[in-house]
Amino acid sequence: MSEPATCPICTMPELLVADDGFECATCGHEWLGDADNGHGEIRDANGNLLADGDAVTVVKDLKLDGKTGGVKSGTKIKSIRLVSGDHEIDGKVDGRQLLVKAAFVKKA
Repeated sequence: MSEPATCPICTMPELLVADDGFECATCGHEWLGDADNGHGEIRDANGNLLADGDAVTVVKDLKLDGKTGGVKSGTKIKSIRLVSGDHEIDGKVDGRQLLVKAAFVKKA
């Protein structure tokens, strides 16, 4: 098992190696095994394969904590980054960094 260069969430290089995986010393994110990409195939709501740098469109209104309004259906998220975990898509909407599930987006 080779040590990855950065955390998949915050991209900081301060990593702690555990018996079963890794933990980021900066944000506390934990993940198992090799983190070469760790996410496998990620598909959108229509079954299209997603890749880093793709643009996606939100297909369902999403509520956000701490901000009224949330993300409306039809909002485009450009230059996404795929990460491992429950919420597979990392992107910016209106200057705010968000993690979104792939089931709520379609490839633009």
